[in-house]
Parts: sequence; structure tokens; C-alpha cells
Amino acid sequence: ENKAPKITITKMKAIHIITGLNDGGAEAVLYRLCSEDKSNIHTVISLTEDGKYGPLLQEKGIQVYQLNMPRGRVALSSILKLYQLIRNLKPDVVQTWMYHADLIGGLVARLAGANKIYWGIHASSLEIGKSSWRTIVVAHINALLSRWVPTGIVCCAERAQQTHQQLGFAVDQFTVIPNGYNLHYFKPDSEGRKQLRAELEINEQTLLLGCVGRFDPQKDHQNLLAALAIIKQNGVSFRCILVGRGLNTDNAQLVSWVNRYDLQDEVLLLGQRTDIPAVMNALDLHILSSSYGEAFPNVVAEAMACGTPCVATDVGDAAYIIGHTGWIAPPSDASLLANAIHSALVSYGNHDEWQSRRVAARNRVVETFSLEKMIAAYHSVWGNDIRPRPDLAR
Repeated sequence: ENKAPKITITKMKAIHIITGLNDGGAEAVLYRLCSEDKSNIHTVISLTEDGKYGPLLQEKGIQVYQLNMPRGRVALSSILKLYQLIRNLKPDVVQTWMYHADLIGGLVARLAGANKIYWGIHASSLEIGKSSWRTIVVAHINALLSRWVPTGIVCCAERAQQTHQQLGFAVDQFTVIPNGYNLHYFKPDSEGRKQLRAELEINEQTLLLGCVGRFDPQKDHQNLLAALAIIKQNGVSFRCILVGRGLNTDNAQLVSWVNRYDLQDEVLLLGQRTDIPAVMNALDLHILSSSYGEAFPNVVAEAMACGTPCVATDVGDAAYIIGHTGWIAPPSDASLLANAIHSALVSYGNHDEWQSRRVAARNRVVETFSLEKMIAAYHSVWGNDIRPRPDLAR
């Protein structure tokens, strides 16, 4: 009697090569992709250290290698180790993340015989005087090699694709895959809101604004504080929390700005936190004040997923993420950012309208930026053409 053949699912082996695994948007997306994609076997190689996300990936059962390459230098020993890893692991696909890993990882993977190599671009702009000269040089080298090294190029944002095509990258190599979010983690949570506000001694009647993002010139916290000073001068009572690495009272530059704009009673510096969903729920309005460098600002989508409307400067794909649910202002203009915040507060004053915006913000992320959609898009790009095959053993 013939038995029906057993079906064996063969998983694709994917190697991810990234410059480093410290706290950042691309690193967070890599973590979400590898930890939630159960269809494939993922291995992560950091050219530098294991950073924040290395241990978190290992907790999820994902193998992580760190090459300990010195920042700003190429170490031959690390290159040889990367070559051997790729040869030994025999990946079906190599996905690189960010310019330096695109260049080094792409070339070494090509030399090691990898057939499918996809670059990842997670920046929307390169500006002399703002971006490092090394990064600008590497990006221009990548543009020259983009027709020969990668099988394709994944961008997280439409604006990033446009910028790099104008820079000289091969136009027909690009696919845009928006970042995806775990909507069971980022969701409306009234209890989390109450607990965090209680911790901060901020009652429910107090208007709470906030900005989540590390202290960095591209985040332009000074512009945010200048806009908040205008809001205060217009007689609005509020509190504002700043959350992220370097946003604490040890930061002399930041404290001097808070004092200059007379916001000592309004602004709380909370530093880096791990309870970002609770933070987003505690806020009434999230504000992104970045001036450049953003491609697909995660914090905007994370806030919206929690039902928190957003004001954002027009950087990267922020306007696309927000859609019709929030407000956009030009970057580096405190008065226009203040105008956008004022428009948001007018809406906030109408309870029914504000509740509708909260629902719309959440729905926008659910419908467009789910983690499942992002994972499926990567599968499509990689060409998950390793299909279930009949196992003919009786």
C-alpha cells in the first residue's frame, strides 16, 4: 500500500550583516524581523560589537556573531572571519544593513560565493557638515557598486529610495519595505497610561506632550524646546517628557536649552527607558522635531499604534506614516512647529474629534505597517523559492 508522501518544509537560511547592534531604528527593525519570522533560519553578524540587540537576539534563539572591528577602521582579521563565516554557514540569502555593512558585507559575501545579496538602506539624506564624511564616501562608493554587488536594494522609506537614486544608485534595484510593528506590544493601554502618569506625578487632566528619541543633532531638540517656549508664551499649560539616551540632567547642553527657554517647570528629562509602549500611552501628543537624517521614524508609528496622535517635521517618510491623522511642519523652524502643535491642541480641545483621531492613528498603523506585512515583503524580495518538497521515504 502506497503512503502519501510526507511534506518537509525546508527553511531558508538568511544571514544578516549589520554595522553594529546598538540602539537605533535599523537595529530595532532587524531584531523584529529575525525574532518574529518563524519561516526562516536567521543568523546575525555585527561588524563591531553586540551592543543592545545582540543579547536580545540570542535570548530569542538567534545566533549572533560579533567581529569587533574598530570603529572607523577596516580590520583584515575581521574581514577574513566574515568570509569564513559566510563560507561555513552557506546562506540562501545575505541581507546587509546600513552603508558600511552594505559595502563590506556585500563585497565579502560576493567573494564567498553567496548568490543572493540584498543591501539595506535606512537613511533618507546625506548632508555635508551633518553626516560624517566617512559615511558620505561609503555611500558614494556603494552607488558605483550598486549595479554589480547586490541582487537588490531594500529601502525602508520612499524618500530614502528617491534620495539614493538621485545619488547614482541603480534605479531598477530598489524595493521599498516600510518598517513593521508588533501591534500586540504597541497598543492602547489605559492601565499603562495611568501607572506611568502616577510615577511621574502627572494627573489625567494635565496635557502631556512628549518626544522619544536619543540626544543627537539630527533630532533637533533645541527646535522642539523653542517651539514649546512659544506654546507656553501663548498661555498653554502643559508638561513635556523627553525620553531617550542622553536626555537626562547630566546633559549640560540640554539643561542649558531648557533654562534658556524657561521650561524648567514644563520639561521632564527621563533618559533612556525600556517601557516605550507605556510612555506612548501616557502621552496626549507625540512630537518628532528632527531636522534631517530620518528615513522611517519608528517613534511616530509606535506612538500612533498606541492611539497617540503625532506632530512631526517633514523628514523621511514621517508625513506618509501620519497620513491624515496628525500634523506636519517644516524642519528647523520653531514657529511653524509651534503652529502645528497649536493646531493639534485645538483638535485636542474637541473630545469627539480627538477620540476619532486616536482611533484613526491606530488604524493607520494596523492597516499599513504591521509586522506581518513587513516580514511577508522581505520574503517576497528574497524570493522564498525553497518550497515544501515531497519526502519520498516510505
